[in-house]
Amino acid sequence: MSLFKQPKIRTRFAPSPTGYLHVGSLRTALYSYLFAKQKKGKFILRIEDTDQTRAVNGAVENLLQALTWAGLTVDEGIIEKNGKTAEKGRFGPYKQSERLKIYQKYAQKLLKTGQAYYCFCSPSRLETLRHQQEQVKQPTRYDGHCRHLSEEEINQKLKTNQSRVIRMKVPENQTLEFTDGVRGQLTFNTKDIDDQILIKSDGYPTYHLASVVDDHLMGISHIIRGEEWLSSTPKHILLYLALAWPVPNFVHLPLLLNPDKSKLSKRQGDVAVEDYRRQGYLPEALINFVALLGWNPGTDQELFSLAELIEKFNLNKINKSGAIFDLKKLDWMNSQYLKKIAPARFAELAKPFLQKRFPQFDFNNQQIPLAEILALEQTRISRLDQLGTETEFFFNAELTYPPELLIWKKSSAAATRKNLTLLTERLVNCPETDWTIAKLEEQIKQLITANNLTNGELLWPMRVALTGQAKSPPPFEVAMILGPERTLKRLTIASKKLAE
Repeated sequence: MSLFKQPKIRTRFAPSPTGYLHVGSLRTALYSYLFAKQKKGKFILRIEDTDQTRAVNGAVENLLQALTWAGLTVDEGIIEKNGKTAEKGRFGPYKQSERLKIYQKYAQKLLKTGQAYYCFCSPSRLETLRHQQEQVKQPTRYDGHCRHLSEEEINQKLKTNQSRVIRMKVPENQTLEFTDGVRGQLTFNTKDIDDQILIKSDGYPTYHLASVVDDHLMGISHIIRGEEWLSSTPKHILLYLALAWPVPNFVHLPLLLNPDKSKLSKRQGDVAVEDYRRQGYLPEALINFVALLGWNPGTDQELFSLAELIEKFNLNKINKSGAIFDLKKLDWMNSQYLKKIAPARFAELAKPFLQKRFPQFDFNNQQIPLAEILALEQTRISRLDQLGTETEFFFNAELTYPPELLIWKKSSAAATRKNLTLLTERLVNCPETDWTIAKLEEQIKQLITANNLTNGELLWPMRVALTGQAKSPPPFEVAMILGPERTLKRLTIASKKLAE
């Protein structure tokens, strides 16, 4: 069976409002977006909320915020307008819960043409059937008990308002072929396909009917979704054929896997876009990383702008095998983007993270040169939530460290205190105009040479006195940023620690 090729490219992202946007769903949205933009088509956002028991308040708003943050602009469907959700386009409503009459219409059409039927089986009967099939190790499926009820029996049950569903009457023992954009040509036999439920007993449609009806009425040309829906595709194609509708193109994306090859899930760690945003990953880095989870550009290039992704993306280069979600790779990629952004933007992004780490610090009124501190960290961190980890000594009024940390290797407390005194006396007489990294380094190295000291004997206690840490940026840079007053105060405190 050849797939119908529609002239206009229209893709859709159709999540359920069950919580925050999963990073796997972000990849689905991204691939749909890239393909549509590359082909000058439209990217549609539809909300599949027919399962009201799983709907989460605020999930749609969170979804829109995540897509906006990631830079994926919706052309049609559910959008954000003036801080609220709204709709854009002529194929709405774009929430399935508002389209129930539409699904009922097409379900009734299938009933009239004999391609669907009412099923009145009780939950207890279906449970007994499932148990019996499991006992003999048969696939669990509906046995067609109501498939051949007479019209009189059906009408009698409808008159007494007996609980029912509408099932599709799947053709018996027919071969069904279709071409998937990732896996190529696939063949199914209808004997392996269950008589799926189309309308549930509460009047709501199942995913199968609702998605097919919506994709057709909204003119979707390419359905890009996770491979977990691959087994449902024959059911959907049967619905297209039953309704005499053209079949769209299907593209099923490989799973996202943990390093241990298990399916990426919340139990294994953070999987929501909001988690990565909260940790300080840049949207362009996350998008770049996610784009390469299953897609290979065929070159050695690893860093792509969104515009480059649109230009180079190719559905034919999507891998069949699952993609490993390597957090170390994401960290590296994010660090590359952090290094490249302008200092002004870096400062803007950094402030909320620093304020959270140091709530007692007034970032608006302090005299500390924040730009210089951030310059020290911009090339060292891989996530924004790491800010302040190695430079917290700039923001803390007092440092806490054991006195013995000041002592260099086999030196003594007395010798270290003497060296700190020499350093303090030299810096007291240093003009403020000479308080630069180069001048400080020149003076202190002269002091080391004049007193026949090693670098470690003076620079080590200087580093610890100014930072309280064994590892930190170079002490000359730290002293320059702290300024004369705070530097001299910390050197004096260090000397007193050694005297106690």
